[in-house]
Amino acid sequence: QVQLVESEGGLVQAGDSLRLSCAASGRTFSWYRMAWFRQAPGQEREFVAAISRSGGGTDYADSVKGRFTISRDNAKNTVYLQLTSLKPEDTALYYCAAESTGVGALSVYAHDYLYWGQGTQVTVSS
Repeated sequence: QVQLVESEGGLVQAGDSLRLSCAASGRTFSWYRMAWFRQAPGQEREFVAAISRSGGGTDYADSVKGRFTISRDNAKNTVYLQLTSLKPEDTALYYCAAESTGVGALSVYAHDYLYWGQGTQVTVSS
């Protein structure tokens, strides 16, 4: 089992940048494929980005492609999400998630991820 703790999000203006981090503890971090999801009020949780165990493979939602970057440092047991060119519609509670059994293509489905952080709020003002 792995425990995940996200860094504090923040209140930023449209066009600003922000970096989220998610620290893992417990089992070997490199066993896990990692992802970020987000959930806005009244909406379902949606996929944002995912990264392979080695960090060599990534996938992004179309809505964030070219603006957000997911990365990981297995030596520090941490996954990051760099958010740039933020828009008001990026406002949401951001969650990191982990799964250890997947093979092949990275999953974009929340139900495939067994472990979740508590979430961190990102608010983008216009």
